[in-house]
Amino acid sequence: MKKRIICLYVLLMALVLLLVAVNLISGSTRISFSKILHLMVHADRSSVEGTILLDVRLPRILAALFLGGGLALSGYLLQAFFANPIAGPFVLGISSGAKLFVAVLMVTAVLYGRSFGAAAMILAALAGSAVATFFVILAARRVQNMAVLIVAGVMIGYICSAITELLVSFANDSNIVNLHNWSMGSFSSISWEQVRWFLPVILLGSGAAVFLSKGIEVYLYGENYARSVGMNVKVFRILLIAVSSLLSATVTAFAGPISFVGIAVPHLVRGLFRTASPRHMIPATFLCGSAFCLGCDLLARELFAPMELSISTITAIFGAPIVISLILKRKGR
Repeated sequence: MKKRIICLYVLLMALVLLLVAVNLISGSTRISFSKILHLMVHADRSSVEGTILLDVRLPRILAALFLGGGLALSGYLLQAFFANPIAGPFVLGISSGAKLFVAVLMVTAVLYGRSFGAAAMILAALAGSAVATFFVILAARRVQNMAVLIVAGVMIGYICSAITELLVSFANDSNIVNLHNWSMGSFSSISWEQVRWFLPVILLGSGAAVFLSKGIEVYLYGENYARSVGMNVKVFRILLIAVSSLLSATVTAFAGPISFVGIAVPHLVRGLFRTASPRHMIPATFLCGSAFCLGCDLLARELFAPMELSISTITAIFGAPIVISLILKRKGR
């Protein structure tokens, strides 16, 4: 069992490194691997290739790597919180809540001629996530049927998305042109300034998830058992949902809402590792989320080049069948 898990970790890390290399090479401007090494070692931006590699491709790859891992981990924490593998930030409407608040921030800033930074986007997304999460938890207290809760989350997501689309429709200013692309989910416009903001937040959230791993293992046995071993369940649940919201809000703030990653990836990891232990699930989910988003972003860029698809289009194609299989399995039980 231990050897098998170590082998799986090695394979996941090798897959991530392979996808990073392919993403560096691929694009409208093909750059050889030897040229990539030279440009990265010398940080040479004097050529067009250097600018494309260092200022376009590398930040985008880091975004897919860390935001993808953070989103998958957020989904795993939500599944632990609700004790259901179908829970996820996109399906429960949490990503849509974050999207709505960031869209409101963008439109308001343009209307009043104000500028805002990455910190404001994170705070707006976190506020939106918190509001959506509050309504989902409120619904969870009123209904015991998880299917009804999922429907409630989907409806919350639709409402938030509809309001966001209205904002996009009535925003005529040229500064809001990218709002529609962002609202569909994309890593394409990531800059180094944004990387400097989201990287520490994702690392902080992931570190907090690792810190909570022992508590999650106890919590998975049920609230009564957790209380019997001295856990403050109320405080732990707050910490769990706060870390999950922080991760999903950060992803939405910089890349927009990305569908199905938070549900599909933890399920894939459980199937591969054949364990529910958080000490294995947390790092493996992050790695698998990184690989999943790197691969989907590569397909989004290359399938119909030079036209680029939204990342959510590709993640939905691969993630939706996994969600359907989960629902059918639960129905069968």
